[in-house]
Amino acid sequence: MQPYELTMVQAMEKLDAGELSSVELTQSCLKRIGEVEKDLKSFVTIDADSAIRQAENADKMRRGGADGSLLGIPLGIKDLLCTKGIRTTCGSKILENFVPPYDAAVVENIKNAGGVILGKLTMDEFAMGSTSETCKFGVPQNPWKEGYVAGGSSGGSASSVASGECLGSLGSDTGGSIRQPASLCGIVGLKPTYGRVSRYGLVAFASSLDQVGPLSRDVADSALMMNVISGHDKRDSTSMKMETPDFSKSLVEGVKGLRVGVPEEYFGEGLDPEVRRIVENGIKILKDGGAEIVNLSLPHTDYCVAVYYLIAPAEASSNLARYDGVAYGLRDQKAESLLEMYKETRSAGFGAEVKRRILIGTYALSSGYYDAYYKKASQVRTLILNDFNRAFESCDVIISPVTPTPAWKIGENVDDPLSMYLSDILTLSANLAGIPGMSVPGGFSDKGLPVGIQLQGAHFREDVLLKTAYNIEKALGMGSQIASR
Repeated sequence: MQPYELTMVQAMEKLDAGELSSVELTQSCLKRIGEVEKDLKSFVTIDADSAIRQAENADKMRRGGADGSLLGIPLGIKDLLCTKGIRTTCGSKILENFVPPYDAAVVENIKNAGGVILGKLTMDEFAMGSTSETCKFGVPQNPWKEGYVAGGSSGGSASSVASGECLGSLGSDTGGSIRQPASLCGIVGLKPTYGRVSRYGLVAFASSLDQVGPLSRDVADSALMMNVISGHDKRDSTSMKMETPDFSKSLVEGVKGLRVGVPEEYFGEGLDPEVRRIVENGIKILKDGGAEIVNLSLPHTDYCVAVYYLIAPAEASSNLARYDGVAYGLRDQKAESLLEMYKETRSAGFGAEVKRRILIGTYALSSGYYDAYYKKASQVRTLILNDFNRAFESCDVIISPVTPTPAWKIGENVDDPLSMYLSDILTLSANLAGIPGMSVPGGFSDKGLPVGIQLQGAHFREDVLLKTAYNIEKALGMGSQIASR
């Protein structure tokens, strides 16, 4: 086994025992990047020299008796989390040369825990997309099958972990952007409860929906990363002031007495038969383990796509107004007036999907339409939240598919925005309700493409998700696999 094939927990054990150095581990990941990156395109920026220096420092600290929960572990960071001294592009031409003067809160936490940052990972432009095909710096491929999408918007975060380019990564989830690519790439992805993890230094797409979370090869690594990135941050007004539990203690065998909800709306028309088979097998595993299966309804599920694609673009149109060529980022040099500079900068800097969502959002917020669109969508959002609150009175965790289908070919839906939007139909509701959601590998389709199982829990009950996922993983033997390329 090569060092890059280790999980984070396995690597920490070898590092602590002196059987492996962080430099050796980091070099192994960089070598792996050199072998597969040309085809995969997981990274926008690779900072190899800095990574080796960080690894050398980690080894020095370990020899001096220091410890850290991620000391010496090579990781990747989605390219919308600010990294001091490393460019943060958000997959967009308008920020192609932007180098932040500070670190995002989660990046600070990773560094404080001793993590080694290899570089920044490919993503849809400003996180707007479901396949990472809107990125201006390359489209990541699914490591399991050439020519297929890795998912989005955290496509690079998923493909890099699944292929062994790094041991874990950070992504962000606005409507499924951690869980969906994790499912399509056969790894674990966790979207925490809104407010569990600081958004300070996360370049905003939709501020009431965005949440940072980990992508990893197994559930134990997900719990380890959650321990590091969670916690109150006074710089983020949406960060909850509450104690962070030790999520690793949630990884206990046995689900006897666990109440598992199965929502009828998530198993309807359009669900691929192979996806259905894999998810139903996950339900059977829990039932055979002593869990109680509860059939339930989330009646406002049909409205999730419409609600999301009013609220998210509306917030995006406000957040992206700051990219005007004045303070930072791209600036049109030929404009003869301030207004012309604004128009030409934004026209040249933003891609088609970002422009589409800005226009939708601006329209929804415009005078005369606010009450009919944004306000109404916000009201229905409350009904969706109420659906979940009622559901969790009768169950502890909800199980469902992550996506209606396995991964599809690159370019297959690129000219059909509605098809792209509908691919997130099963993940959007967790963001609208602010609850935690998770994808755990469930199996493979007949074409050899991974299929994930989605778990959703009540607010701040990531521990229940981790326990459930851990038991599914144990039963299937799906943990820590790497796509062989």
